Amino acid sequence: MGKRKSSAKPPPKKARPKLETTFACPFCNADKSVSCELDRETNVGAVKCSQCKAAWTTKIHQLSEPIDVYSEWIDACEEENAS
Repeated sequence: MGKRKSSAKPPPKKARPKLETTFACPFCNADKSVSCELDRETNVGAVKCSQCKAAWTTKIHQLSEPIDVYSEWIDACEEENAS
């Protein structure tokens, strides 16, 4: 008679790393002063610096994250400076 094999326990779930929601301001260089807010109902993402009051808004979609809105803002600033 054979012995039953015990089932192996599943590995523990790994915690997903949290993405940043506060960033450095490209205008005043203050660290962690830019906050990003996503309004999923109106599909608008807004970033605002608490130090120099610089602000910017853009349209978002369901998969957008705060880092996406911040990156779009940085790209828009670089594009404006290049012009």
